Amino acid sequence: MIADYHEVVARGEVWVAEDDRRVLGMLVLSAEPAYLLVENVAVVPEAQGKGVGNALMRLAEDRAAASGLAELRLYTNAAMTENLRYYPRRGYVETHRGEEGGFQRVFFRKRLGS
Repeated sequence: MIADYHEVVARGEVWVAEDDRRVLGMLVLSAEPAYLLVENVAVVPEAQGKGVGNALMRLAEDRAAASGLAELRLYTNAAMTENLRYYPRRGYVETHRGEEGGFQRVFFRKRLGS
């Protein structure tokens, strides 16, 4: 993955979850005209299963609502089978699959209030 996170941080679209010693996870958001895109969400392996990812995804939903956006979208690599189970449990619906940037992607959306 190649991303200019200096630019993303400067735009104020990066959020981190941390304890008093280290970063546990991060969330990158991008506001589009009709929805909020979850560009990236990651949790360090030792913090997975402890609610960090859920808290970050709740933050994304809160940011969308605060921005007046009624939908979130995201995509994941088709090989990340744990994500394919995780997002539907959070109310995301698969919209389509396709190749993007050399990767097989699975695209999801969630309408707020659903």
